[in-house]
Amino acid sequence: MSVQTQADEIRDTFAFLDDWEARYEHIIDLGKSLPAMSADDMQDVYKVPGCASQVWIVPEEGADSVVSFRAGSDAILVSGLIALLAELFNNQPGSEILEFDAPAFFSEIGLDEALSAQRANGLRSMLGRIQNLARAQAE
Repeated sequence: MSVQTQADEIRDTFAFLDDWEARYEHIIDLGKSLPAMSADDMQDVYKVPGCASQVWIVPEEGADSVVSFRAGSDAILVSGLIALLAELFNNQPGSEILEFDAPAFFSEIGLDEALSAQRANGLRSMLGRIQNLARAQAE
């Protein structure tokens, strides 16, 4: 599925959920579904700066021009946010990741308004790391 198709599915899910309490619960459930990270994954080289919680994004070998990664966090809500980003961007062509207007999408589903300033900054940092992986894949 393309990034846009994934975004459409996420948008539909968020529209179906009645309020932000239900959406937070969904985000937390997404985070719980992430595979556990190994000690090798939780190295400083994979750590995302700019996040209040610890977040790691570990690039994986994938097909040419496709961005693949493992990710996790030590905080439950942040795990859900990185799982949401993985749902949207993992195993996607780098060009689609870079062309997709993620801030507009986050605004459309109300995520930007629902997060504290600190969490929103962390989300932007996680997005930036994934976009950097996409740029590196294009080189």
